[in-house]
Amino acid sequence: MTTDHRHPSAAVPGSGGEWLPVLDVPAPAPQRRWTVLLRWLLLIPQFIVVWALGIAAFFVTIVGWFAALFTGRLPEGIFQFLSSVLAYTTRVHASAALLVDSYPPFSLAAPRYPVQIEVRPTALNRLAVLFRLFLLIPAAIIAGLLQSGWAAVSWMFWLVTLVLGRQPAPLYGATAAVARYNLRLNAYAYLLTPAYPKRLFGEAALPVSASAPSSHPAEGTTPSGTRPLILDTGAKVLLVLILLLGLAGQIVSATTTYGHDHRDGYSVTR
Repeated sequence: MTTDHRHPSAAVPGSGGEWLPVLDVPAPAPQRRWTVLLRWLLLIPQFIVVWALGIAAFFVTIVGWFAALFTGRLPEGIFQFLSSVLAYTTRVHASAALLVDSYPPFSLAAPRYPVQIEVRPTALNRLAVLFRLFLLIPAAIIAGLLQSGWAAVSWMFWLVTLVLGRQPAPLYGATAAVARYNLRLNAYAYLLTPAYPKRLFGEAALPVSASAPSSHPAEGTTPSGTRPLILDTGAKVLLVLILLLGLAGQIVSATTTYGHDHRDGYSVTR
């Protein structure tokens, strides 16, 4: 059983036989400039829905954590709800990041929307479930750097897309890589997969048997530009830049906070 998938046989294998969650996004295509100009404004209602779904998913994940701790897997109903929330959130974020021009539907199920995810219900290691919060820390740090760095460059990506009417390949690749990493992090946090988030910089060319579905999509679907996700040099350079900007932003923020606290402490002492 998969959720919001296009090519079930093409999920990306991870280490130890685990299957990494998959993100399917169409290859870069022309976009309407007026929707690019107003994209974030148009998505405000969607952001509100994502916020509400995130609150619901938080409490459902807690219930799922207890269930997985005792049974070694998520109950089917919890898996379906959390995977649907993850798919909804991913669609909205992909639209906000200008990966697609189509407006996301207000529905947990959107089989015809161009952005799709695939997650597979599977057995979970109870020890990994018990310590999931601590195991998340390294991946969450990387995601935090990506988020901070993305905030610094997103306006430039928006401006380039607005001027050109489409995302150039390096921007598309870097954006898709960030979106896919966030998908895998959230899937791991929701206990939807035992596979740890990885492959931020994409894959090497996969064997024909693994990559064929991308070239021959199911009838009525859009070919995926991210299965497998092959990044060119420009996209990888942009990803490194985003990480470095995120790191610099965190250092500046920590330094500013420390300096402010130090001055306040000195004033109180005096």
